[in-house]
Amino acid sequence: MASGTVRYWAAAKDAAGVAEEPFEAETLGELIRRISGNPELKRVLRRSSFLVNGAPAGTRDPGTIRLPEGAVVEVLPPFAGG
Repeated sequence: MASGTVRYWAAAKDAAGVAEEPFEAETLGELIRRISGNPELKRVLRRSSFLVNGAPAGTRDPGTIRLPEGAVVEVLPPFAGG
């Protein structure tokens, strides 16, 4: 199981109540399940994009995206404006 840091931005940060926190998970899908306990954060996560060590997860199944040891996962909710 990999450990790393999840960073929350904008509405995700507000919903999580923290800017970042440590995690332990094998895949992005597992990480999303682990941090989805808060109903407000779960709602934000459904609309968010994810970066793993700066690389976009895109439309791939999060369950297939393995997290390396020391990974930084960024949660990016939709941003308003242009």
